[in-house]
Amino acid sequence: MREITASGQTVEEAKENALNQLDLTEDQVNVEVIDEGKKGLLGVFGAKRAYVKIQEKRDLVSEGKSYLQNIALEMGAEGTDVTVTQQGNEVTYELIGDRIGLLIGKRGQTINSLQYLTSLVVNKDQNSYITVVVDAEGYRERRKETLENLASNLAKKAMRLNEEVQIEPMPSFERKIIHTALHDHSEVSTYSDGKDPNRRVVIQPNNLS
Repeated sequence: MREITASGQTVEEAKENALNQLDLTEDQVNVEVIDEGKKGLLGVFGAKRAYVKIQEKRDLVSEGKSYLQNIALEMGAEGTDVTVTQQGNEVTYELIGDRIGLLIGKRGQTINSLQYLTSLVVNKDQNSYITVVVDAEGYRERRKETLENLASNLAKKAMRLNEEVQIEPMPSFERKIIHTALHDHSEVSTYSDGKDPNRRVVIQPNNLS
């Protein structure tokens, strides 16, 4: 992470000089004004130069990619590639390799942990929150379909038994899939119960007495 102190007749000139030396644009740096300077009499006598310190911003999205590559290597998934797609405030890391099952884990527990830890890396020192998704060869879409089918089947069970049905604990973004799948259901409603990591979705018949 590079930084430089530069001067100029004005703050803007000092900033421009620093950016030119680092070959960066203003959105890639943090700017600290050390001294605003002054023009002086007739713009000459008693003039004082302005000073700024320019610091290159950390590329936390790239750090997230490096983090995942290192973790994959440590877990024995050598050769795993990570592609990055960013749209607005959402970043998706796609894991590609021969040992993807190792990185997904049972019921996605491993990839969910990787997603949580990568989010901590990416959002370190960020002013605005970035949503991080870690996927592996379409796992998230397959998991979404599985959860939607689960929601439908358990809703039928709740109606048949006329009693609440609890689903196993799952992370918040998976609970949201269940809630969304049954949001417009005419005969059941859903709510979350418990505290993380044991928080779960409960499906409740609307006519439950």
